Amino acid sequence: MTAGRRHDAIVIGAGPNGLVAANMLADAGWDVVVLEAQSTPGGAVRSDRELHPDFVHDTFSAFYPLAVASRAMTSLRLEDHGLAWEHAPAVLGHPFGDGQWAVLHRDRDLTAAGLDALHAGDGDAWLDLCRTWDRIGEPMVDALTSPFPPVRAGARLLPGLARAGGLDTVRRLATPVSSLGRELFGGPAGALLLAGNAGHADFPLDSPGSGVFGVLMSMLGQTVGFPVPRGGAQALTDALVTRFTRLGGRIETDAPVTRVVVRDGAVTGVVTRDGESYDARVVVADVAAPRLFGELVGEEDLPARVVRGMRDFELDPGTVKVDWALTGPVPWAGNPGAAPGTVHIADSVEEMTQTLAQVASGVVPDRPFLLTGQMTTSDSTRSPSGTESFWAYTHVPQPSATRGDAGDEVTGRWDHDDLERFADRMQARIEARAPGFGSLVGARRVLGPHELEARNANLVGGAVNGGTSQLHQELVFRPVPAMRGRAATGVPGLFLGSASAHPGGGVHGAAGANAARAALWQHRLRALPRRRTR
Repeated sequence: MTAGRRHDAIVIGAGPNGLVAANMLADAGWDVVVLEAQSTPGGAVRSDRELHPDFVHDTFSAFYPLAVASRAMTSLRLEDHGLAWEHAPAVLGHPFGDGQWAVLHRDRDLTAAGLDALHAGDGDAWLDLCRTWDRIGEPMVDALTSPFPPVRAGARLLPGLARAGGLDTVRRLATPVSSLGRELFGGPAGALLLAGNAGHADFPLDSPGSGVFGVLMSMLGQTVGFPVPRGGAQALTDALVTRFTRLGGRIETDAPVTRVVVRDGAVTGVVTRDGESYDARVVVADVAAPRLFGELVGEEDLPARVVRGMRDFELDPGTVKVDWALTGPVPWAGNPGAAPGTVHIADSVEEMTQTLAQVASGVVPDRPFLLTGQMTTSDSTRSPSGTESFWAYTHVPQPSATRGDAGDEVTGRWDHDDLERFADRMQARIEARAPGFGSLVGARRVLGPHELEARNANLVGGAVNGGTSQLHQELVFRPVPAMRGRAATGVPGLFLGSASAHPGGGVHGAAGANAARAALWQHRLRALPRRRTR
């Protein structure tokens, strides 16, 4: 083992949370090193030309409303470091019925007009929802992305809730999205927009929590859109890296950490797979909770309450993602005119509810709910003119929890044959809404739970949110009740800054920012001497 010089902080993982934490610590004058297991920084914010040299595909995440709404990201002013945002003509579309479309625009009046054309009165209902969001949206986003408890944001949120209707608004936000859509809208389109956006997480659509998440994502789409980085998701990572390295920070790739060193009850550094030792007074772990607690840090070095809590820790479902290089635009039936960047595919809210219930019960769905992205529509640099860089993903049971297949084709091993059969099932769903889609496929790539985890160890079993988003593992309960929604792990010097920490999944950087703030606060409390290197 090789001993290294002492650093102020080591950040494990160069995903968005890790890079936000690294930037904030570097802003404070700390000597920071980021250690990344993969050969490329970015975590689940990366892009590649693996499928076709002329097509850029985002390997994991693609649309980033939370990145432009979260103060953790916006405070870094990444646009000064090369990041540029692009938008599709429309934000989101959901085809249904016989060629009809629910379409979300960044112009609320256009959204409302489209809903009203499908069912009189639904446009006014949408505008009422927008006015409610005007009063509560900004403090709600701040509250959800602030360290727990969110005292300042909460103090601003309460008056907004009072002005927006008080307890009636609170009741609506607590209503399951499957019921909320019926309560607010007379036709199916508005309900589909809310439910489809709630389906981005793993809430059962008939459970509390799904309503507020559906409203959150829908209203973010309405107000800030679903932007994409010009040139690919990697551009967002590149801006974070550029900013950090300009501050004097260092990133080492192909450097997987195998152990967090704890001596006399406190963190002293980390060791990598190659035996390199990095000494530091602080370690921020952008690492999935099941990998950090019990693997990188042995149970003997953890508080007993954290060890007990992790026995009940629940991952979110797995994921299957398919990328296509298309020789032409997607031939959607009943083309909505203004092309949406994101398209949801499910025939009804009831079908979505059943599909997500199948996944929760360990059954591979026969009619998967698809989230799809038209990336060239959103950013013309992604593929040659007249073509489309396109993807779809859907949730499936965790490999270890798969009990069967409603379509009677998938074994649950999620090997090559399983993935190809299931990708055919997904493609058939698109073909039903876009006749002729299959004839445009120039190349196809299928990434299942095992492939996603191999490319990013935080995506355990293909889980993209670092743990279930359901209420029993959110806020003060995330990742375990012993941590009370905070980044401090109970081991002095060790902070959890991944999607497993509050506030959970999504590219908002808040978990990393919360970890950095906690580290800086602990430093001030303990009055540790440090060396300013810049």
